[in-house]
Parts: sequence; structure tokens; C-alpha cells
Amino acid sequence: MEKLKLHSPDFTEENIARLADLFPNCVTESRDEKGVVKKSIDFDQLRQELSTSIVDGPQERYRLDWPGKREALLAANAPIAKTLRPCREESVDFETTKNLFIEGDNLDALKLLQETYLGKVKMIFIDPPYNTGKDFIYNDDFSENAGSYLERSNQQDETGNRMVANTESNGRFHSDWLSMIFPRLKLARNLLRDDGVIFISIDDVEQANLKKVCDEVFGGENFIGNLILQTATDNNQTQINTEHEYVICFSKNKSAQPFWARRSEAANLIMTEYERLKEELGNSPEIIQAQLRQWIKKNEKKLPKATHYDNVDKKGVYHDGDIANTKFGGYEFEVIHPKTNRPCKIPEKGFRFPPDTMRKMILEDEIVFGDDETTLIKPKKRLENVKDALRSLIYEDGRTSTKVVESLLGRDVFKNPKSHFILSRLIEFCTSENDLVVDFFAGSSSTAHAVMSLNSEVKSKRTFVMIQLPEPVDENDKESKQSFRFLKESNLNPTLAEVSKERIRRAGKKIKEENSGKEGIDQLDIGFRVLKIDSSNMESVFYAPDAVKQDDLFAHADNIRSGRTSEDLLFQVLLDWGAGLTWPINREKVNGKEVFFVDGVEGFDAKLAACFEGGIDEDFVKELAKRKPLRVVFKDSGFASDSVKINVEQIFNLVSPKTDIKVI
Repeated sequence: MEKLKLHSPDFTEENIARLADLFPNCVTESRDEKGVVKKSIDFDQLRQELSTSIVDGPQERYRLDWPGKREALLAANAPIAKTLRPCREESVDFETTKNLFIEGDNLDALKLLQETYLGKVKMIFIDPPYNTGKDFIYNDDFSENAGSYLERSNQQDETGNRMVANTESNGRFHSDWLSMIFPRLKLARNLLRDDGVIFISIDDVEQANLKKVCDEVFGGENFIGNLILQTATDNNQTQINTEHEYVICFSKNKSAQPFWARRSEAANLIMTEYERLKEELGNSPEIIQAQLRQWIKKNEKKLPKATHYDNVDKKGVYHDGDIANTKFGGYEFEVIHPKTNRPCKIPEKGFRFPPDTMRKMILEDEIVFGDDETTLIKPKKRLENVKDALRSLIYEDGRTSTKVVESLLGRDVFKNPKSHFILSRLIEFCTSENDLVVDFFAGSSSTAHAVMSLNSEVKSKRTFVMIQLPEPVDENDKESKQSFRFLKESNLNPTLAEVSKERIRRAGKKIKEENSGKEGIDQLDIGFRVLKIDSSNMESVFYAPDAVKQDDLFAHADNIRSGRTSEDLLFQVLLDWGAGLTWPINREKVNGKEVFFVDGVEGFDAKLAACFEGGIDEDFVKELAKRKPLRVVFKDSGFASDSVKINVEQIFNLVSPKTDIKVI
């Protein structure tokens, strides 16, 4: 039941609405004196609409502007005093995995990862909020959650009931969404390799704006293209039944981007059968060829455009192609038949290949000769070279991905999760065997599932970094009930991040079970280190000493925040140094003190050695220096005396002169 507004009409809003009907291009967004985004009129544009000559106004330029853009840019560049804290109990294979799951706001996470992953990411896939009028919760200054917006604009009463629908016309503007996505894309670009790419899933509401923002962040010249995903059937009676979404693709540097291709599904099937027959029958081309042709005939419906690959020689599977040039002006020269010693027939338009190439192909057994010289020779087109290009139209039944998640978690937990089958295809097209894939709107972690699944199929070692906000799952929300029940049954905290992590755990386990016995499956990395964003491990005095009173000085003699572990400190050091967050970590006792050796061999030649205990003396330092770490870090208050602290550098200069020494 709607409530009465209990105030007179807002004539300004009504006038803006009338002008919008007449001149929609004159409607824009601006902030009022309180900083609230509202609809307004571009009066310079309106004057031009009502004038028969050019009206003087601001200098025209091609750009995308919105209220809050400068603040959003400031948000991208502003430093933060936060860290990542390891959570072993929620991780899988913490010691050995190369994958990460970061729990927290993705804006903070992207800032924290700038040193470690700068220029190292090959592919980013994100599925951000679509700005459909529903809540999106990112606690930065420029994209607020719906609850705080409604409360601030007096559209919500003290009991939390909404007075108006949460639609764009009532305050959920494009500007809020653009201010949310802009700084995150700016930071994401820094992480990409020179040949890196980003895929962004979006719908009609913000598709045009997202393209323009990406033009600005990545450069319009680096636009790769739009993918159209048809994954649903729209039964709504509207002008156009929308049954698709978009995936916008940009490269960091398009000129460095190689051609994208992968072996076709049909070619994979034939190759798998060929390898099976070869293992069973030995490398006997004639016998394998006969068996393979029978198999292809039985399975021709599964092998579109590939059934002609049914010839076998010592090298593998091929079909005999066309040697003729497609246009007049080809090459004309003698090719001698190996049996008759006479020149073979020359095609009407000449050969496709020049003499040197042809001689090489004949020597390498890449040419098929007929019974005599009267039959045209043919080149062998190898099955392994049959590639599919990435096509702009992709179809998949939208229920497929929902059923996959439901089979893993036992409930219909996510509404329309992204298909890990489609994501696996995208990853295979544009990444290589050891590349890193990042998703900072992880959601149901379909991207992580896709990486693990692809690794199991093609025996690769691609790795992932998932980032997800611990967004609360509301028991009373209609779309969240199944998620809440699942979390309660699994004794997990009621947040989306918990569902996301559990999906990875179960997906990895299922992949290994389904591929049991397959070569290399035991080495498949299905683990992930969980790192949680938190306040810095250092007390606030470390960042703002002028804020501390004289009476509190003794309380701050140790600058480490209470409750933080040595491993917490280690990961902040790794972040600060830009070191690998998935490097192997070994704990050892050196002269009775705990030392972390990061990425070393039995404690020697480690990339980092860290000791955060107190009472460090010269004997300990001498023993540690013998391990010759690349870097070493101590707690500033951990030295037994000032003289020990002074002598540390001298000891390392004598024993391990290349070691870089730091304190926190």
C-alpha cells in the first residue's frame, strides 16, 4: 500500500519531465548543493535547440562526463592504509597453491595488488552490477548502497519501509554506476600485461556508457569487439524480448595481441580417438586409418565440418587439400612424380606454393601424389592445425550454468550465474599455459571453476585471483533465501563470499573425481589461499604521529597492532615489496627463533627471510646471514640492543652482501 507524500507537488521536477519529453538530449545529471545526484537541464544545449544560430557556450569536445567523475578519479589514485591477512582455515592447499581468493572491497583489493601484479595479468573477466535498480553495495564515497541513499534523501521512514520504488527515476542514476566502475577499471588496467585483455559482462542499461568509459581508460584503438551471449528466453510482453547480454572486450595494447584461435571441438574429438587407437594398435597408419574412418562415420553428427579429416600417416591425421591457386597468376614449375619420373599435372591457375616451399613440403612428406603424374598433387592439411576463431555470437541454454551450481551446492543458490563453459572457452582463446586470470567481481566464482576445468582438459597451469565482497545474504530477501539456507546448512557465515569459496572447493573436488586416473590429474591445482582485507597491521601512530598525545607514547612503543600474528606481518611485507602472494612459505627455527623463508630451497637463497620475534642478537643474525636471502626483514623493536641493530648491516655485508635489509 502506497503512503501519501504529504507535501505539495515539486513543479521543478514536473517541468524537467516535460522538457525531457520535448528535448531528451537536454536532460543531464548534476549534483545539488548537498552533493546529491539529480536530473537537471543542460541550458546551453536547450538554448541551442531554441535558436536558429550557433549559441556561445562551453568549448565542445568529445568526452564522457558525469557528476562525480573527478572524485572517482581521485578515489582510484588515493592511497589506503590496509593490508591482506591470510586465513589458513578457509584456504585449500595453502602451502602449495598458486591461486588466490581475496575477501573484501575490490577497490581496496585492486590497490593492494598494484605492486605484486603490476603488468602480470593476461586476462580479466568481470560481471559487475548491471544498474538495474537493485542494490549494489560498494562502500566508497561515490557509489552508495540503496539504503543509505534512501535514508539521506528522506525516502525511507524510520522502520526502513520504502516510500517509492528503487528505480532510476528516483535516484539510481548512471552517474553513481559510472563513479563505481571508473576507478576500478583504471586500477585494473595497470595489472594487465601489454598483451592482456579484459572482458566485461553487461546488459543494455549501461552497455553504451561502459563502452565509452573503456574507450577512455583503455583507448578506443584497443577495442577488440563485442560478444553477444544468448542465454535466456524472455517471455515478457514488451516491444523487444531481450534474450541476450553483452561482453565488451578491450586489450591493453591491441597491436601486441596475437590471433586468437583454439583447436575446434570436432578436431579435439577426432584427435582423442586417433591417440586412443595409436596407443592400442601402435603407429600403424593403414590399420588406424581404417578404424578411424569407421568411428568418424558413426559419430559424424558430432563432427561438423571435420569428417573429411580421415587420412592417417606416420605423423598423424590429415585431409588432402587443394594445391591450385585461387586466382590466375599462380606458380608454374615442374614437380616430378616419384614413381613415373614424369612432371605432374599443373593446375589451370598454377600452384599455390612457390618452388622452394613445394620442395620443402615434398621432403617433409606433406604432399600427396596420385597413382601417376596425371592426377593433381594435394597438400596435407593436418588435424592439429584446425582452429576455431572466437565468434561474436555465443549461445548456451541459461539453465545449464544454474544446474551446474545447483548440482555442486545442492540448491538453486545463484540466479543466472555465469557459465563456466563459456568462460573456459574465452580463457582458452586468449591465454596460454601458465597465464594468470583475475575476476574482481567474483560472484559465484564461475571464473575460478572455468580455470580449473580448462587446466584439467588441456593439462595447463593457468592460475586465478578471485576478489569478492563479503556481501551479507539476507534471510528475508526472496532471491537470497536459498543462499541463506545453504550457508546455514553448511555452517558458513551468511555472506556471498562464503558461497563463492565453497563453490570453488566443491568444483575442484568434483573435477578431480571426474578425471580420476587421467594423466597429470594429481598435480592439478584446485586450491586457493584466502586473504582478507583488513586495517593495517601497524598502529595508527605509524601513519599519523602528530595525532598521539605525549601521555600515550609508552603505549605505542611497539608499533604493531594488537592481535596481529607474525604471518599477518609477513603478508603485509610481501605486499609492500611487491613479492608473490602465492610463493611457498617455510617456517624454521633459527637459533630458537621463528623465521619465515619465502620461496627458498630448504631455507637457503630465499627471496625473503622474515623474523618478527624479539631479543634478536648477533649470533642469530650471523646464522641467518649464512642462508643468504635476497631480502630480510625484522621488527624494529625486536633487537636485543641498539648495538645489535647497528651491527646487522655490517654482518650481512660480510656474509651475504647482496641481501637487502628492512625493518617494520
